[in-house]
Amino acid sequence: MTMLIGHDTQTRALLQAARSGRMHHAWILAGTKGIGKASVARAVALRLLAEAAGPPIETDGLAVPESHPIRRLIEAAAHPDYAELSPIEKDGVTARNISVDQVRGLQRLLQSAPSLSTRRIVVIDSADDLERGAANALLKTLEEPPADMLFLLVSHAPGRLLPTIRSRCRTLGFDALDEAAMRRVLTDVQPGLPDAELAALVRAGEGSPGQALRFAGLNLSEIEQALSDLAAGPDEGNGKRLALAKALATKSAKPRYEAFLERAPAFIAQAARHRQGAALGQALDHWEQARHLAGGAVILSLDPAAVVFELAGHVAALAPQP
Repeated sequence: MTMLIGHDTQTRALLQAARSGRMHHAWILAGTKGIGKASVARAVALRLLAEAAGPPIETDGLAVPESHPIRRLIEAAAHPDYAELSPIEKDGVTARNISVDQVRGLQRLLQSAPSLSTRRIVVIDSADDLERGAANALLKTLEEPPADMLFLLVSHAPGRLLPTIRSRCRTLGFDALDEAAMRRVLTDVQPGLPDAELAALVRAGEGSPGQALRFAGLNLSEIEQALSDLAAGPDEGNGKRLALAKALATKSAKPRYEAFLERAPAFIAQAARHRQGAALGQALDHWEQARHLAGGAVILSLDPAAVVFELAGHVAALAPQP
């Protein structure tokens, strides 16, 4: 199982609250998508249920031995005091929302006494995905929670949740991971990454391992190097732009083309952070144009070679002027 890295302060806060005997019944775990909030929620749920049921765990923190019976029950989706809600996947397609029927399906858990310990836990990943009816159904439970019930709501945008849901939860903020933690997560999940590829994934992730891993296996370092070369200039006869357009326009290169659509505007935005005055304004103009073009390229079925060439031009505009 992948080791949980980072968010030690948040983890301690949840465990201390639970062990104090004064645990609030509902928490919103808030922060950027992909930084590990859901992993923390699941790990905290496992640890609390394992502690409550036994056998005792000798180590501190979130670690639960692979051999622990509660761990085996949860991993088999067979623990009677635990439930997890997320959009359902069927025939390889994941639903857009968590349905009201899924929330209503919690009634068996809510109406029965804990079976293996004194606690019941529900993880919702993510609360942002609750359809309107599901959110209202959850609200009724949060208003009159059963005893010894704990809800852990993962949210990437808590401001979009119903205010009445937010008012009944405590919010625990999660920060993006630093570079060292990002490297540890990525090498844990993708061992043997070349240094250049690891560095490219760290930059692309911007503190979110989930975001970085979307680019795994796409030779992102080559794309990042091409962007850096364009921004360094010069590009006599548009040779760099033409070569990049040719390389990313084939059918086999579609995943890398889509990665380029994301990375080119992001590269410009990152460059803009280090500029001031007129240079900043120019970078922001190119970022806005690149973002608009990249955002519509797939939906409008624009010619990939033309899109790459134009996006590369916006990146090349960052080059120092002679």
